[in-house]
Amino acid sequence: MESRIKSFSEYESHYGSSMQEQESYWGKIAEEFVWKKKWDKVHSGNFNDLNIKWFEGGKLNITENCLDRHLEKRGDKIAVNYEGNQPDSLKHSMTYRELHAEVCKFSNVLTDLGVKKGDRVCFYMAMVPELLVGVLATARIGAIHSVVFGGFSSQALAGRIQDSTCKILVTNDGTFRGGKHIALKGIADEALKNCPSIEKSIVVKRSFQPVEMKEGRDIWWHDQIRDASPKFDAVEMDAEDPLFILYTSGSTGQPKGLVHTCGGYMVYASQTFKNVFQVEQDDTYWCTADIGWITGHTYITYGPLLNGVSTLMFEGVPTYPDAGRFWELIEKYGVTHLYTAPTAIRALMAKGTDLVNKRNLSSLKVLGSVGEPINEEAWEWYNKNIGKENCPIVDTWWQTETGGIMITPLAGITKTKPTFATLPFPGVEPVLMDENGKEYQGNGVSGNLCLKRSWPGIARTIYGDHERYKQTYFSTYPGYYFTGDGCLRDEDGYYRITGRVDDVMNVSGHRIGTAEVEDAINMHDNVVESAIVGYPHEIKGQGIYAYIICQETPKDEALFKKEVLGKVIEVIGPIAKPDKMQVVSGLPKTRSGKIMRRILRKIAEGDTSNLGDTSTLLNPAIVDELKDGAI
Repeated sequence: MESRIKSFSEYESHYGSSMQEQESYWGKIAEEFVWKKKWDKVHSGNFNDLNIKWFEGGKLNITENCLDRHLEKRGDKIAVNYEGNQPDSLKHSMTYRELHAEVCKFSNVLTDLGVKKGDRVCFYMAMVPELLVGVLATARIGAIHSVVFGGFSSQALAGRIQDSTCKILVTNDGTFRGGKHIALKGIADEALKNCPSIEKSIVVKRSFQPVEMKEGRDIWWHDQIRDASPKFDAVEMDAEDPLFILYTSGSTGQPKGLVHTCGGYMVYASQTFKNVFQVEQDDTYWCTADIGWITGHTYITYGPLLNGVSTLMFEGVPTYPDAGRFWELIEKYGVTHLYTAPTAIRALMAKGTDLVNKRNLSSLKVLGSVGEPINEEAWEWYNKNIGKENCPIVDTWWQTETGGIMITPLAGITKTKPTFATLPFPGVEPVLMDENGKEYQGNGVSGNLCLKRSWPGIARTIYGDHERYKQTYFSTYPGYYFTGDGCLRDEDGYYRITGRVDDVMNVSGHRIGTAEVEDAINMHDNVVESAIVGYPHEIKGQGIYAYIICQETPKDEALFKKEVLGKVIEVIGPIAKPDKMQVVSGLPKTRSGKIMRRILRKIAEGDTSNLGDTSTLLNPAIVDELKDGAI
């Protein structure tokens, strides 16, 4: 059985094999890679004991499979085209041979700085080629990379560095995001005041703005790499050794450091990329995500390089200098595959089609959607105006925890249906559960989406807290992985994700925990308590609505709200800013003190006609106040 799926009957055959002969199915796929030693066992462990292992005993280094094995046949092929924030300012391309040499150089730099197998290296950077090089170099020497999105605050960065006790930080002097300059080095310096584990901070020049360099700690990337050797033998890793830690929001305040491993993640990232997108060797693939998120790990960094594909890496935003930037880049680089988020699609949809129609998009073959469920209007606009009704749309569902795409059409193979992620990828067994922990049978049902068996890309643990991993994902439905998402399975057996069912919001495709935002708001001196809910937002998918109880009624409510926004930006970053804030005298709570978020959500959504039973509330009258003051 070939690992590339070419027809729907082949998909059915693959899926059947992956269910009935799980070990032999994944074993055959894994044989395509370079292993220093073959595994002893393909799979072991279960969701009860949480001792999952894939390709146990196998020895490898993922970067040899991303780079070295391509050198003979594809050494001179473009690995990465790079486009900076400002049109016509910063362009760069690297062949596989050049990328390999740069990765080896930085591997030598890290090694000379004392970084060894198992150490943690943090990246807080712009979307620049050095980020890609740095991540791969970290993996090449057997260290563990932890990438923190460049939009997070100094406090959020510090918390992530502290949690994983990183040894090295790599950052930029600054970056540009649209018309704004982001002083990354200054933010990083603030974070490092509380990060004693950091021994060196390596700074990459990007904005060329003046920065303060702390003697003994801060060093320039270009100085270090200038004389480094372009040769470095990849360190042998066990398949179950950690590859990276990536932090994600949860329903409690502290972000969770999900740990992904070398072998299983490699196999799953490669196989999903190959079959979901159906990229050919002459194609140019573009994922518009940031490497600071899991999408950028799996479908900018590892998936494309494992398959020897040419990709585009973009620093900027879709609306700068105008809303035609995406379409300009598709024309300029002959992009064949575009993988982006519904938030970006909706934002561009709002700008009309004049800028779209100015560009030749005929190179496009496949469109993708990621980060949140796509609404039908955005799906239809994307299909008609960007794909010209000639490009299949792969509407993908997956999570940081899953490592790769889980439910999705295969481009040109699976019959698509607007807003439906369609069918599970081979090896994935989704089930819908009722409130009592029973599986719904058959089609035409809705429930909580769980996964019944492990797959190679699953995160193995939360860094330093395996018990939290168990409680978060495996305690609601023992023996199952609970995704936190609601889901519909229609009469055709197609899956449609209906949104989060826990206290996590999906804002512009980014998961943000309500507790994180509440904790930040509550730091304001005049705040007694706050409650956060998501509500429908025409661009972001979900907006953030904050109900805030104050110690004293603010004399200047506009100033108070500005201060609250400032606190959220300081603690988390701009992505977590509430869109609406309502100052209230109380919250709807049960007699046991639990906030009835269902009522808060309804009011935020503007749906106050049916708030359900409020008789169990400690203070039912508060509901009328909230309704009357709703924004």
